[in-house]
Amino acid sequence: MILYGRNPIREALRAQRRPVRRVWATRRAADEPWLRGVEVIEARPEQIEQRCGSSAHQGICAEAGPYPYVDAAELLAVDDPLIVALDELEDPQNVGAICRTAECVGATGVVLPQRRSAEVTPAVCKASAGAVEYLPIAQVRNLADFLAEAKAAGCWAYGAAGVEGSEPYDRPDYRGGVVLVLGAEGKGLRRRVAQSCDVLVSLPLRGRIGSLNVSAAASALLYEILQRRLDSGT
Repeated sequence: MILYGRNPIREALRAQRRPVRRVWATRRAADEPWLRGVEVIEARPEQIEQRCGSSAHQGICAEAGPYPYVDAAELLAVDDPLIVALDELEDPQNVGAICRTAECVGATGVVLPQRRSAEVTPAVCKASAGAVEYLPIAQVRNLADFLAEAKAAGCWAYGAAGVEGSEPYDRPDYRGGVVLVLGAEGKGLRRRVAQSCDVLVSLPLRGRIGSLNVSAAASALLYEILQRRLDSGT
């Protein structure tokens, strides 16, 4: 995998969850303090863009090992986990932004379906500002089945939905094990996934636009969950 951008490469080097084998950088980018002691191959901006396939490289790219996914069972083995499950989100910018927020609130991890979902690609790494290097991420064959396993392990599944019959987002207390389930923009949660949730929650919308960007909704919900858990000492 060719990572690009300063934050993703810096965090990959710091986290040491996967090898970073080679780094290419412009002369200016190579002067970053966090690259001291790292062997850097000097390259021109156009060479870096050709290597990583993106103009958003900020003067640096690196060859890293494959992303180290974890087993979903590891996430459920944690006491009172806070897990974010994404139902067929395909936009790497949204997936990366949600991973960044999840890492910032101290979430246990993120769960992605193996099919019809963005994987942890270099674009996701860039959008997450390197958060994916610390955040455990699992892939599952069937998200509804994972939710059943999570509930059997004592978790409550809260699905984000702007539908009639959903509860206000600030009504649950979010104590104990929590799985927050978010659906793709334009589609929302698939029926079976929504039916697998214990509670559907929604954010208030006072303007004329009918919905929030999914990453913005994730931020609002995750910080509400974090605050409730802090208040309860969880």
